[in-house]
Amino acid sequence: MQYRIRENSFVAKIAAKKLRCRQVALVLGKTIHLYNTTREEFLANPEWLMHELEHVRQFRQYGFAGFIVRYLVETLRKGYWNNRFEVEARAAERLPVNRSATALVQS
Repeated sequence: MQYRIRENSFVAKIAAKKLRCRQVALVLGKTIHLYNTTREEFLANPEWLMHELEHVRQFRQYGFAGFIVRYLVETLRKGYWNNRFEVEARAAERLPVNRSATALVQS
């Protein structure tokens, strides 16, 4: 699976402020947007990496718009914690790191 990492992302900064989190990783398509963490810190945390790679996989499975719509509907119906996409991502945290996943861009 290929993905990109974008450090100091404005989108992730907005999410961090909205969620009142110090650090955020947020996936849009095949790009993992980071705020207040470095690429190195993110990649050194296998659970966090696998969580976000699950979201990359979900985007690939449903397409960009298809995933966004499903994710929003699921969140409105069940809340963030019980959203099936977040449940799947949390389950992926326990999997071994996907060594076949490669970062396309490090910025």
